[in-house]
Amino acid sequence: MAAATTQVKILVPGHQSMVALLGQQDAFLKLIEAAFSSDILVRGNEITITGPGHEAEQLARLFEELLALLEKGLQLSDSSVGQTIELIKGVADGGDVESFRPSEVLGDTLLTARGTSVAPKTVGQKRFVDAMRGSTVTFAIGPAGTGKTYLAVATAVRALQDRQVSRLILTRPAVEAGERLGFLPGTLYEKIDPYMRPLYDALFEMTGGESLARLMERGTVEVAPLAFMRGRTLNDAFIILDEAQNTTPEQMKMFLTRIGFGSKAVVNGDDTQVDLANGQRSGLLVIEEILSGIQGISFCRLGGRDVVRHKIVQQIVEAYDRYGQQRLGVDE
Repeated sequence: MAAATTQVKILVPGHQSMVALLGQQDAFLKLIEAAFSSDILVRGNEITITGPGHEAEQLARLFEELLALLEKGLQLSDSSVGQTIELIKGVADGGDVESFRPSEVLGDTLLTARGTSVAPKTVGQKRFVDAMRGSTVTFAIGPAGTGKTYLAVATAVRALQDRQVSRLILTRPAVEAGERLGFLPGTLYEKIDPYMRPLYDALFEMTGGESLARLMERGTVEVAPLAFMRGRTLNDAFIILDEAQNTTPEQMKMFLTRIGFGSKAVVNGDDTQVDLANGQRSGLLVIEEILSGIQGISFCRLGGRDVVRHKIVQQIVEAYDRYGQQRLGVDE
C-alpha cells in the first residue's frame, strides 16, 4: 500500500535571499533533492513540497532549520546543508538527536578564526562543547576525526580572548619517543617537536602564525610534553591533555592534580588506540570508573556519527566498530 501523499508549503520571508537559501544555480536545492524522494517546487519565495507525509514533514523542518541558520547571520555551504540533512534524517532513523535543533548545533559559533567560523557539526560535538563550558574537567573519548582536539583548542582560544583565563597549556604524552629521546639529534625541544605538532597545527589554524609566536613568546600559550607538568600548579589556565589514552593511571592522576584555581581542563583520547608498551594499562580506560559521580566532571563519548572528516573516515570507524563487536562475540 502506497504511503499517503502530503503537500506542504513554506513561505520564505521577503527579507531573505532565495539564492542564499537554495545556493548559486540551486546547488543546495540539488543536494536536498538528491537526499529525498519528494518533489520540491520553487516559485518566487514559495516552496511547495509534495511527497510521503513523514518525508514532507522532514523537508519542511529542513528548510526551517536552514532559514534559522541564515537568520543567525551564517552563510550556508555544501557542508552545512549536508550536515543539516544528516541531522534531520538522524531523527527519523532513531538517532539520539532530538535534544538539539540543527540550527542550535551548527549555529553555535565558538570562534571565528581567520575568516572561518568554528562550530560543532554533530550533536555529540555540541554536547562536548556544552560540557567544556559548564564543567571544570571534561573528558572526550572517541575515534579520530570527531573534532576532540580541534573543538577543545577553539574553546580554549575563545576563553583566552574573553579573558576567562590568562593562559593556555596544551600537553600530550610523547609516548612514541619513550627512552629514545636521548638518542635523537637536536635540542630537547627539537626532539619533542614532532610529538607536539598536532597541537601546534590546531593553534596555528585558530590564531595565525605571527599571533601564535607572540603568545608563546610571552608564555600565554605553552605546548609541552606531559612530563613537563609534574610538580606544577596551574592556576587561571585552560589546560588540554591530548592523546590521553597513552597516559598511565599514575600520569593521569599527576595531570589532574595540577589543576589550580580558576582553571579548566579538557582530556581527549581514543580508548581503542593505546600505544603504551609492555602491557601498561591506560589511565583513560579506568578514569570514568574512578571519577564518575564527581560534580564538575563530565564525560563525553563520541562515535562514528561524530566523524567530520572525509565521509570514508566515518565509514572506516563504523566498520572497525562492527568488526570489534563481532570479534567480541567470537571470543565470548
